[in-house]
Amino acid sequence: MHALAEDFLFSLRHERGQAEHTQKTYQGLLEKFIAWANTKKLASWGEVRLTHLTEFLQHERNRRLAAAPEESTAKLSPSSLYLQIAALRAFFRWAETEKHLPANPAENLSLPRRWKHVPKSLTKAEIEQILKPLTTSSPADLCDQAILELAYASGLRLAELRGLRLEQLHLEAGFVTVIGKGNKERVVPVGKFALAALGHYLTVARPQLVRPKSPANVFLTRRGTSFAHMTMWLRITQRVQRAGVERHVTPHMLRHSFATHLLEHGADLRVIQELLGHSSISTTEIYTHVAGQRLREVHARHHPRAQ
Repeated sequence: MHALAEDFLFSLRHERGQAEHTQKTYQGLLEKFIAWANTKKLASWGEVRLTHLTEFLQHERNRRLAAAPEESTAKLSPSSLYLQIAALRAFFRWAETEKHLPANPAENLSLPRRWKHVPKSLTKAEIEQILKPLTTSSPADLCDQAILELAYASGLRLAELRGLRLEQLHLEAGFVTVIGKGNKERVVPVGKFALAALGHYLTVARPQLVRPKSPANVFLTRRGTSFAHMTMWLRITQRVQRAGVERHVTPHMLRHSFATHLLEHGADLRVIQELLGHSSISTTEIYTHVAGQRLREVHARHHPRAQ
């Protein structure tokens, strides 16, 4: 079972161009099912039936979370269950298409409804506070400044910031080319403040961070290596704390703020979709709820008959 799962994961990454994060997520979910299947004496994927899948999902829905306290009654979230079903459906669909299995027992598994969470964004005052340059100007500080400016100016994902390479920068023309999810390339404009921060970092700070074996990534750690996911996450959150913003701010909130502020200033939703690299407009439509909420707040505050 492990061998066929590995073949699927290889196809996911190298043939279908899925992101490394997606591959790792699916790997963990399939391994969880294989471990459960072993307890049921299922020796191959060909023995798996729809009844087994529903039994496994029921087991997942009812089990106590491993990291939860002893007294906790917390169960698997609907989002986690959604991912588990999506992984199984994707695997069996691939296995049937590639003739590894004669039938797809997961084709009748229905995905639960996913509630769309309204993304949290920062206020313009908070953005100004975060992006205000520090009085210190160490190479790491200038790197952080460039990361934050680019994240807010262009709405890049954390993985896109980490993977951005020097050849993707076109600063004189005012844009960067980004390799997003599914290895899809898009062109994203960069504003003058981000261009200035990037130019200063590349001229003054990056040469001091470069080591003999440093990669061509734009952003480098103090050791001259590319950023790991958690390292860049921590650097951004620590910089936010240094700026004096008391809210819990995640790197993805900069991306949400980018989209929300564009929409509030009249940008077309289709343009925002292109800039964010969303394959479906339905993913981008979540920001209309944010803008609508802000509009209602402004109406309630300023219209004479709103109260």
